[in-house]
Amino acid sequence: MASDAAPVSADFVRQMGGYGLTTAHILYRMPDHPVLLQTYLWQHYDLFPHFPELQRFLDFWERELEGPLHSVTVAHSRLIRPTELRAVEGVFRLN
Repeated sequence: MASDAAPVSADFVRQMGGYGLTTAHILYRMPDHPVLLQTYLWQHYDLFPHFPELQRFLDFWERELEGPLHSVTVAHSRLIRPTELRAVEGVFRLN
């Protein structure tokens, strides 16, 4: 029996596994002009609080790229999380 269900995306599977959307704002020094800072935005699904994906990227950066890192600011949000429950004081029906 064939299933008509669409395949589940890899990003959805990661989110169900606890990954959340992580954005890193990276400031780095220009190799030829070290007094100038350049900005780079990185965004990927990652695990809070250790951020293994971001750590791999930063390790690659330091190993392969010439612009030395100045600072990294990280924002993280779990996109799939338990719903928030609120008490309802009343129910109104419209016919």
